[in-house]
Amino acid sequence: MKNEISFRAYTPSDKDSCLQVFDSNCPAYFATNEREDYANFLECNPTGYEVCLLNNNIIGAYGLSGSSLEFYSLNWILISPNAQGIGVGNQFMHRAISKAQQLNVAQIKIAASHLSAPFFAKYGAIEISATPDGWGIGMHRIEMELNLLPPSPLK
Repeated sequence: MKNEISFRAYTPSDKDSCLQVFDSNCPAYFATNEREDYANFLECNPTGYEVCLLNNNIIGAYGLSGSSLEFYSLNWILISPNAQGIGVGNQFMHRAISKAQQLNVAQIKIAASHLSAPFFAKYGAIEISATPDGWGIGMHRIEMELNLLPPSPLK
């Protein structure tokens, strides 16, 4: 059977599956104290949040949201450890970048951890600031920006 990866908009019925994926990433990629924040985020039925399915099972989720052409934010990108390494994260990033470019958004802001920051750097995101233990003990918060538009020429 071929592995079929698909994406669709998040619905409230996906909450438990998304929380299972979150839990499978704790404490390796998320601080356990972040679970309540994620659950609250999901309760709001977030616009622009998508789930990723592998053979019709939710294996990840991510979102891109904003209201200004200046920047959009990448929200709660997570992938089941069982599905890491098969290109899902790459697809998340290409989808987010493509959507932002279609909307003429200049920049994607990313609040990463010290563990996920190298992944985002592969796509050109640069570190803006770091907060030790910013997500919880031992989980450092890294603010990143991914510039999508070429810099304006100097006059």
